[in-house]
Amino acid sequence: VGTTGYGGALLWQANPYVGLALGYNGGDISWRDDLSINGTKYDVDMDNNNVYLNAEIRPWGASTNRWAQGLYVAAGAAYLDNDYDLTKRSQDGTIKVNGNNYNFNGSVDGKLSYKNDIAPYLGFGFAPKINKNWGVFGEVGAYYTGNPTVNLKSNGTFVNVNGADFDKDLRAEENKIRNDDKYQWLPVGKVGVNFFW
Repeated sequence: VGTTGYGGALLWQANPYVGLALGYNGGDISWRDDLSINGTKYDVDMDNNNVYLNAEIRPWGASTNRWAQGLYVAAGAAYLDNDYDLTKRSQDGTIKVNGNNYNFNGSVDGKLSYKNDIAPYLGFGFAPKINKNWGVFGEVGAYYTGNPTVNLKSNGTFVNVNGADFDKDLRAEENKIRNDDKYQWLPVGKVGVNFFW
């Protein structure tokens, strides 16, 4: 399980130093206040669908120390087909969009997606064996995805006391998400159990 959903992988160990992992991660994950743009926090509902192929390089793969043996670097690529639903609601009836505060009755909803992309991946992991057949693992890394597709829409009424244009601010916020360099990277964190046969 991890930030890109639930899944599994098959690992073929070519030798003590190099293995190939073919895997899948997918499913729905929801986060509250996970995406922050200029002080506006959006709830994110993630629908992930990822197939990946990684080479796992173990610098100390032949070591007799199982802890050293468990360290690895993962490098590869994945086919990403991820859709994220964004929702902003307010408890106090105000919302900040593109730096301007609005009194509102309604919500801002949107979609952010990484569609049909082949994305390179680099990660670091630790996968020690507990015994002959069982082990655990943890891995962190990131896919380089390029910028996502983003669409925001509003439902309800939005009023700014200084006369700012809400639709113009919403389009500007949409462009900020679309063009922000930090959204070119999709972070990965996952933990799980290994079975060896």
